[in-house]
Amino acid sequence: MSEQSTTKFQFGLLPRIIVAILLGIAFGLVLPDAVVRIFVTFNHVFGQLLNFVIPLIIVGLIAPAIADLGRGAGKWLAVTAGIAYGSTLTAGLIAFGASMLVLPRVLDGQAAESLTNPEDALLAPFFELQITPLFGVMSALVLAFIVGIGITAVPGDVMRRGFDEFREIIGLVISKMIIPLLPIYIFGIFLNMTRAGQVFTVITTFLGVIVFVFILTVVVLLLQFSVAGAVAGKNPLRMLVTMLPAYMTALGTSSSAATIPVTLRQAIKLGVTPAVASFTVPLCATIHLAGSTLKITSFSIAVMLLFGIPIDPATMIGFVLMLGIMMVAAPGVPGGAIMTAAGLLTSMLGFTDPQVGLMIATYIAIDSFGTATNVTGDGAIATVVDRLISRTSRRDAGRAQTAEVAA
Repeated sequence: MSEQSTTKFQFGLLPRIIVAILLGIAFGLVLPDAVVRIFVTFNHVFGQLLNFVIPLIIVGLIAPAIADLGRGAGKWLAVTAGIAYGSTLTAGLIAFGASMLVLPRVLDGQAAESLTNPEDALLAPFFELQITPLFGVMSALVLAFIVGIGITAVPGDVMRRGFDEFREIIGLVISKMIIPLLPIYIFGIFLNMTRAGQVFTVITTFLGVIVFVFILTVVVLLLQFSVAGAVAGKNPLRMLVTMLPAYMTALGTSSSAATIPVTLRQAIKLGVTPAVASFTVPLCATIHLAGSTLKITSFSIAVMLLFGIPIDPATMIGFVLMLGIMMVAAPGVPGGAIMTAAGLLTSMLGFTDPQVGLMIATYIAIDSFGTATNVTGDGAIATVVDRLISRTSRRDAGRAQTAEVAA
């Protein structure tokens, strides 16, 4: 028997996630509450473990990656943050313009209904286990910046070697624990959501708006990868297909931070240098929320139309600009973006508590689509930054060679 014929069939991460989602929806319609709560309990424990590990992943990946970039790391962090903020603002402004053109027609003749938060209808675990993270996501990000840039400035290699070894430990945690268990986690999420039923009520009520927002996310992703493909000289559609596992993982977890391991792996498959991917992907998981901004902007306009709230273009543009900044404070957890934006909805748009509640209910019902757009776009940003760094390195090397010849 030939070597090729004895090769085992590899059931990849993407098909496992798709199967987990489909099985979660199917079994959620028939399984009794007691069985569903077993998976809810597993999800609670795994979620607590994720919350503990995510800050460590950020420090373990970003700090040594910044150190690998050398003394120019600070500049590239600023460039990455600028690109991420620009992408977020672009998505928000596209959502504002398109919503003003389309949503008045989609919502013509409709009125707001009283809906509860879908999370209130979810089943509870049998027990709760609190695993408190050593520090928060933003603290981890700042610590990684300080340590990474500090390593490049201080002579010696003790800290560098220590963080290189810490990166290897984090790599083992990702490959041996998080990624293998993700499909079960996603299965449990969809199982509980389906059993709760409230999600489908929200989706039915706002079906036209949801379809419109989904189309907008596709448009934004095509725009992002068209730019990235032009910069990198690659086929944008093939790049998008490569990022599909990250998209589907985020679709199941509704968490940019929880999807970091898969996003990182797919970004490297795009051809991004591992050192660049290791700092752009965790960074963008925290600060790049183009999909979330798009969704919040569109649904806020939908709620304003339903309640007859006047829409002032200048106020909405200011809202989008502030939202892009506020999103940086949103933790990479399900529903984090809308909870962060709740204050802006009240202060800038004048939403009442019931209107904010309606926004939260609608947002959480389809939270995963915005998150999936966020993490998929992270691959495009990583590609652009990697190509910019590569071009700068070649240019600097050429200048150094010219100087040596002249000397």
